[in-house]
Amino acid sequence: MTSENLINQKIVDTLEQNYMPYAMSVIVSRAIPEIDGFKPSHRKLLYTMYKMGLLTGARTKSANVVGQTMKLNPHGDMAIYETLVRLTRGNDALLHPYIDSKGNFGKQYSKDMRFAAPRYTEVKLEKICEEIFRDLEKDAVDFVDNYDGTMKEPTLLPTTFPNILVNANQGIAVGMASNICSFNLKEVCTATIQYIKDENVNIEEYLLAPDLSSGGELIYNKREIMNIYRTGRGSFKLRAKYRYNQVNNCVEIYEIPYTTTVEAIMDAIINLVKNGKAKEITDVRDETDLGGLKIALDLKKNVDPDGLMKKLYRFTPLQDSFNCNFNILVDGKPKVMGVKQILAAWITFRINSIKRQTLFDLHKKQDQLHLLIGLKEILLDIDKAIKIIRETEEEKEVIPRLMQGFTIDRTQAEYIAEIKLRNLNKEYILNRLADVERLKEEIAALQATYESEDKIKEIIQEQLATVAKKYGKPRRTQLISEEQVEEITMEHLIDDFNLKLFLTKENYLKKVALTSLRSNSEHKLKDDDFFVQEVESKNKADLLLFSNKHTVYKMKIYDLPDCKASSLGEYLPNLLELEEDERIIHLVATEDYQGHILFAFANGKMAKIDLASYATKTNRKKLANAYSNLSPLVKIINLQEDRELVAISSINKVLIFDTANINPKTTRDSQGVQVLRGKKDSKLVALKELEEVTFTDLDYYRTKNIPAIGYYLKEEDEINPQTTLDLELKE
Repeated sequence: MTSENLINQKIVDTLEQNYMPYAMSVIVSRAIPEIDGFKPSHRKLLYTMYKMGLLTGARTKSANVVGQTMKLNPHGDMAIYETLVRLTRGNDALLHPYIDSKGNFGKQYSKDMRFAAPRYTEVKLEKICEEIFRDLEKDAVDFVDNYDGTMKEPTLLPTTFPNILVNANQGIAVGMASNICSFNLKEVCTATIQYIKDENVNIEEYLLAPDLSSGGELIYNKREIMNIYRTGRGSFKLRAKYRYNQVNNCVEIYEIPYTTTVEAIMDAIINLVKNGKAKEITDVRDETDLGGLKIALDLKKNVDPDGLMKKLYRFTPLQDSFNCNFNILVDGKPKVMGVKQILAAWITFRINSIKRQTLFDLHKKQDQLHLLIGLKEILLDIDKAIKIIRETEEEKEVIPRLMQGFTIDRTQAEYIAEIKLRNLNKEYILNRLADVERLKEEIAALQATYESEDKIKEIIQEQLATVAKKYGKPRRTQLISEEQVEEITMEHLIDDFNLKLFLTKENYLKKVALTSLRSNSEHKLKDDDFFVQEVESKNKADLLLFSNKHTVYKMKIYDLPDCKASSLGEYLPNLLELEEDERIIHLVATEDYQGHILFAFANGKMAKIDLASYATKTNRKKLANAYSNLSPLVKIINLQEDRELVAISSINKVLIFDTANINPKTTRDSQGVQVLRGKKDSKLVALKELEEVTFTDLDYYRTKNIPAIGYYLKEEDEINPQTTLDLELKE
């Protein structure tokens, strides 16, 4: 191609002329369902089966149906067969299948279970298709030429119920998509009847929630469901059903979310087991058979199956979401609609179908009446009619002479001329004329129906009630309230076990399981290093690490690497990114943030802070102002319950007091209340547990009220030599 053949064209113009027609063709002619609930491929297939007489009689080979459908659908045979497969009872994709099937059609819930070739399987239309095709021959919908102009096909099917909401439908077009969940047929029919009666009805009272062919449980969130009903967009959560087989000690999963497959679930569970996050499971098997879906999970002894399933719901597709996008073609235009809008559009469509069918019947009965009126004319003189026919020399003159002899039109004359000679008797004619009054009454009734939308709506309601009674089934998807569902987090995958935490003077932290300590309790430490605190806790507890900079660092204990007694542990300045002169001075482990932390200061004041004050919703890793900075800190004690403690001053004054006398505070950096009064500029230098001192007379040092100055230490009494360590906290 030379440069002379090139044409300069704007990209926008190119898109409008070439791409947009393609996009609209995909949207309108392929991917988006219409108000009757069908995509064109579905409609062409079902109409072909209807014309083949498969609404009654025996099944035929699927290959036969596929071949016949190609007269309407120009796509390949496999594309047509895959469409057929999804519409069958055997595939389990629809709440109310359109096709009765025999043979292997695969399963909607399995990507590996392939369907058999069309030459092996057999199909016919389900009984419910009577409602899909009702009055089709009575001009209820428009017909158009097929792709080569050799046949006619319907543009829509005159379904007598809102099929668009009864069976799930999904499509991906160009620049848009559609994903419609299914609802229970009885609920849809009841809701539609109520909507016809009152457009302001609370639709959720009758249409409870989506109902999927795969069953399972729907976690009901009223706000989410109402949003879907109102806007046509949103999502809801589905989860599997299971039972515990006590004999075999296994969990049997027998219904799964509509949006996932057996293979996806098994892969996810196997990955959890391999990664050590589902150690309760010893084997996973797909035991699906002719009896239905079943995934078996063999368990270890003493495993709680309900607890395990809660974990699997959170971390596998056993709980999944269905994302709704009610995008539907109405009058050839795609539109995302809420449930009421869909019902309104369907009712408009259905009213039009019934009016067309009524007009068809009306014209037919008017034609019958017209013929009978002509027949009535010859009743006056049958012999004259016979004489006219007998005496007419040419056949083509029979009709004109009858018209002239009885003052009737050509249609009436042709009807009379076609009557057999044996029927040209008075009895036959009188019997036929008896239908005249009946026809007049029927015509009047049809005319009244055609002219009254209220009467048409009554017909729609009667048909809906009939369909609900004849084809309605109980819900497959069970509703459970959101309150019944426990929120599972990543923490549920983490093993919980008893352990000990060791804090050293050089700011190393060891996390050692108690089982590991029993086998090897010999600790490795750096030269001149020693333990300043030991804390016993559990792996899932929270850890608060208080520093000498009035800051607390927070972390989950399971985030700390496990180590053995023979290792040095984690170096906290690196782990917590501490400042150069900052170090951790105290650890507090808690599972529920119950109790208090007691801070003792050199000025003799003590702050009893609610441990809950350190619990934060955002799980911040670092909290400033963790305790007061108005006086040097002497001691931190975790109080799970009040008890007596021993306060010691720099001039050997001793005071035994009960922490119950200290009112708790919620402000973390509260300076507290005075407990030990100073004398001669004395300071609080130590705070001890009762078991850390050896006093001959404890009552001598006790006080009922605080603050108090305390009593000088008796010569015979001793204090455990840890005071120097406490003094270091003030540095």
